Amino acid sequence: MAVIQCEGTAFPQIAAVVFDKDGTLADSQDFLRTLAQKRARLLDAQIPGVQEPLLMAFGVDGGTLDSQGLMAVGTRHENEIAAAAYVAETGRSWTTSVELVRAAFTEADSYLKQKAQLTPPYTGTETVLAALSAAGVKIGVLSSDSTANVEAFLSCHHLENYVDLTQGTDQADLVKPNPELLLRMCAGLEVSPANVLVVGDSEMDLKLARNAGAAGFVLMDWAGAAPFTQEADATLQAWSSFKVEA
Repeated sequence: MAVIQCEGTAFPQIAAVVFDKDGTLADSQDFLRTLAQKRARLLDAQIPGVQEPLLMAFGVDGGTLDSQGLMAVGTRHENEIAAAAYVAETGRSWTTSVELVRAAFTEADSYLKQKAQLTPPYTGTETVLAALSAAGVKIGVLSSDSTANVEAFLSCHHLENYVDLTQGTDQADLVKPNPELLLRMCAGLEVSPANVLVVGDSEMDLKLARNAGAAGFVLMDWAGAAPFTQEADATLQAWSSFKVEA
């Protein structure tokens, strides 16, 4: 086990660290904003007038993406359901609304196929993963993205050898902050939640850590704008403040 130091806060007896992906390890803001805009434009081409409400629902305001908004922290399924609700408000049946949204999302995917290449790791990500691995601390990545996309990101940026277990959110009925997600990862890593530190950028990650009884939660607040920093055990704006003591 190791001691993790984060801006003066020490987390002792840490056997594993579980990271979120998008917004924590991966700089995905630009990609997600572009994807949301493409989805909204495609739907607006069929249903004029829905683009702006959809962008608001996704958490996109002009050239910025809300790091705590639907697009940033929600699963694909949650984004589909939210979009379909707006389409249904135009008088279309629920079945038709869902079909239109899924078709638009699939078409948007075809324009932005290379998500892994377009979401680079934040500066210092590999250094932190390497330090944890060298100290014998197990590493997990638990994301609201699909498992396939998590694995593609790690492989694309040559980080997979540091990570012991990856887990996406592939079931529509099992999403953050359901503690079962983290408990399953702990079981796979063969560690107790009480010896696991969770690192993420959203309130969903914080609640996940609390609900599962994790040793603590570290907020990666890259933009310095998260509204719930006081609820986190530690808040960082750079990986240089994340220290591993074997």
